[in-house]
Amino acid sequence: MDRFFVITNQTKDQDLIITYQIKSYLEERGKTCLLAVENDELDDNLDCVIVLGGDGTLIRAARDLHTSSIPLLGINMGTLGYLTEAEVGNLEECLEQLITGEVQIEERMMLYGSVKEQIQDVALNDIVLTRSGSLRIIQFDLFVNGELLNTYHADGVIISTPTGSTAYNLSAGGPIVRPTADTIVITPICSHALNTSSIVLSAEDCIEIEIGKGRDGAIEEACISFDGEHNIEVHTGERIKICKAKEKTSLLKLSKVSFLEILRRKMKGN
Repeated sequence: MDRFFVITNQTKDQDLIITYQIKSYLEERGKTCLLAVENDELDDNLDCVIVLGGDGTLIRAARDLHTSSIPLLGINMGTLGYLTEAEVGNLEECLEQLITGEVQIEERMMLYGSVKEQIQDVALNDIVLTRSGSLRIIQFDLFVNGELLNTYHADGVIISTPTGSTAYNLSAGGPIVRPTADTIVITPICSHALNTSSIVLSAEDCIEIEIGKGRDGAIEEACISFDGEHNIEVHTGERIKICKAKEKTSLLKLSKVSFLEILRRKMKGN
């Protein structure tokens, strides 16, 4: 690899010490290194985008660059890193692997969502419907391939990718799915029913959520978010369509540590 672009979360690298350390190391070896903090332009001739921060920074970069096929490498400066592949402590070793090409590319599926048939966005982790404003539960119908699956009374619902299964989905009691799988996970949030559990669907299935009426026929208000961002208000009668995105996120793997090993470490708090 010869051409690199670095995206930095400046709340994690406030003085840009690590950012410029990466730039210096790569340029000393005759490589090109562009920086987002210097307003350098990202182009399709790049070999790798290095994302310096945590999982949240990497997810934001994946969404911003979803139309590009450039692979991403996350360097963790956050707390819990399921997606970030490298740590600052072994930075030079990781950069050397990039230079020599001792890497693997792992493809991760994304979700595409459209709201009100106008607003469109993608998500690497999840698309989430939650109540807006009041503390009342919301009612909504969930359809799969045009067929009603269930009517829920809940705080909301998480539609997750395999990558997102270790995020909000896990916190809400949903299952962990191998991140390279092609599946969609549906997990209700605090459902007002004893027999409501998560459902795992094929990635080829299409999901629609229709907001129901509030108490006494009132107009219900809810909110849709994409990876915790781009919050959009929705109301009774409006539909959200969710399906597998055409684009995928390419993540670089430097180590041969399995997903199960990573999961075991995280569950132990390491």
